[in-house]
Amino acid sequence: MILQRLSQLYPLLRSAVSVQLRRNLGLTAVAFNKAKELDPVQKLFVEKLREYTTKSKSAGGVVDAGPEYQRNVNDELTKLQRLYGGGDLTKFPDFKFVEPKLEEVTSK
Repeated sequence: MILQRLSQLYPLLRSAVSVQLRRNLGLTAVAFNKAKELDPVQKLFVEKLREYTTKSKSAGGVVDAGPEYQRNVNDELTKLQRLYGGGDLTKFPDFKFVEPKLEEVTSK
């Protein structure tokens, strides 16, 4: 009887242990990667991202965008306003939903 019960529980226990081992190994790999210093390519990528972030904050928008870029943006906004009926396309629209009037239904 005990042997029969253990044979029924064995697949469940094996899958649970397998899942726990995979999770632990995955977390361990992440922890070891955090402990090591970044490789040169990752380090260069992170430096470029930080450099771009500081440039975009100081420029107040897109970095190295000339007057042609701004003209293209304005042309596209004009086209969209013409297609979709105007309005301010640079802000998120305000949605107003009216609550429907429901009538109570009585059963006879």
